[in-house]
Amino acid sequence: QAQLVESGGGLVQAGDSLRLSCTAPGRTFNFYSMAWFRQAPGKEREFLAGLGWRSEETVYADSVKGRFTISRDNTNTGYLDMVSLKPEDTAVYYCAARSGGIHDQVSDYTLWGQGTQVTVSA
Repeated sequence: QAQLVESGGGLVQAGDSLRLSCTAPGRTFNFYSMAWFRQAPGKEREFLAGLGWRSEETVYADSVKGRFTISRDNTNTGYLDMVSLKPEDTAVYYCAARSGGIHDQVSDYTLWGQGTQVTVSA
């Protein structure tokens, strides 16, 4: 059962921007680091970006550095802002959270959302 809820996915054209959101119904992100992953068909789930629990530290995968920005606000909502989207960004995007620092491994995260589809057409 998903403990987080993502939204904001959709069909866009190459070069467009999109903002994904992540909420945690019934819980707070306090003291949790959060991250965004994605999984394309036939591929493993990959780490994209992480935000430390103090919101002072960010980590990005090289594939999205400079194009994607992770953040969260004081309403317990996390975001992934994506610009200059490419067809190879097409995937299901997942929000995840863990107690402690940022990790880039799927197995290190205890809270997950159900995923939101992002499709980028050429």
